[in-house]
Amino acid sequence: MDRTDLAPLIDHTVLGPETTPADIHEILEAADEYGMNACIPPYALEEAAEYAPDVTLATVIGFPHGQNDHDVKRREGVLAWKAGADELDVVINIGRLKAGEDDAVQAELAELVAAVPIPVKVIIETALLTDEEKHRACEAAVEADATMVKTSTGFQDGGATLADVELMSDYLPVKASGGIGSYDEAMAMLEAGAERIGASSGVEILEGAPE
Repeated sequence: MDRTDLAPLIDHTVLGPETTPADIHEILEAADEYGMNACIPPYALEEAAEYAPDVTLATVIGFPHGQNDHDVKRREGVLAWKAGADELDVVINIGRLKAGEDDAVQAELAELVAAVPIPVKVIIETALLTDEEKHRACEAAVEADATMVKTSTGFQDGGATLADVELMSDYLPVKASGGIGSYDEAMAMLEAGAERIGASSGVEILEGAPE
């Protein structure tokens, strides 16, 4: 896959706790130059939409642990959409899933999906889940009418794996995120079934792609 075809499949990302406005500007400029999307913190959306109006903006909800009250997640999603987000990446309530409260997980996701007219990607944080829990998390995302499932926040040990992408792609389109730093790694994820790549190394990935 060449650079032109690969670029729109990448969410060029900056979400660390020390992220500055200058860091966000750098991500937006690179995304604009190469044709990538950008995934940025919610506080920066309004400025980002003005700074880089041609860049598709994703942001995160309930990040990074997913433990916010469901009303807070819904409100956060609505505010992000109104501030300029084109897509939302929401972290499931991992504790509720592990407790077997799948209906509560699904209901929380459905509430957010229904509240916004933009795609919602569901981060299931695969590094913390058993395969059985991954299946149940994906089923909740399907029932909630989510657009995609996403492997990781990038804030846990372990990121996207080929096995997880293959498992998740049986349910919904997959955003592979966490530890993807090269063209070859990105292509392996896409070949395993991913349809989007989340990475802070978007430029490096594209520089490795054929022109």
